[in-house]
Amino acid sequence: MKAILDASVFFSEFALDGEVFTSPSVLDELKDIRSKGNFEKWCAAGLRVVSPGRQALDRVAAAAATSRDTGIISATDADLLALALELDAVLYTDDFAIQNVASVLNVRTHPILQRKAKRVLWKYRCSGCGRYFDHDGECQVCGAAIKRKLK
Repeated sequence: MKAILDASVFFSEFALDGEVFTSPSVLDELKDIRSKGNFEKWCAAGLRVVSPGRQALDRVAAAAATSRDTGIISATDADLLALALELDAVLYTDDFAIQNVASVLNVRTHPILQRKAKRVLWKYRCSGCGRYFDHDGECQVCGAAIKRKLK
C-alpha cells in the first residue's frame, strides 16, 4: 500500500507499513525537535520526499473550488492531495479541509488521531445582515465580516 503523510503524522508516534511519501513543503511545517526527529526516523525507514506535478495540482485546485475550500487549504495541503492523486495512495491526515477536498477527488484518506471528516460543502454568510455570498471577506451591503458556515 502507498501512503502520503501529512505533517500531523510527524507530530505523533504513528506506525505504518508500505511505501510512504510526503512533499517537500511538509518539512517547513516541522518546527519542534520531536517532529523533526520523527521525520528522520521515517526517512531512515524509507520515506520518500516527492514534489507533485502541475496537472495534479490543477485538479486539486478545481476540486477545492468545487468544495469551497480554495482559501482554506494551504499550498502544502494541495501538494499532498496532488501526490495522493498521482500515486493512487491513501492520504493520512487529520485536516478536515484536506479530507473534504479529497472526497471530491475520490482520494482515500485515513485519520491519524481525530475522527474522519464527513464531506462538507461550505456557504458564506454575513455576520451582520445574514446575506449569503460565494466567498468570505467583508459584506458590501453592511460592512460586517462574511464567515464560512456549513451548508
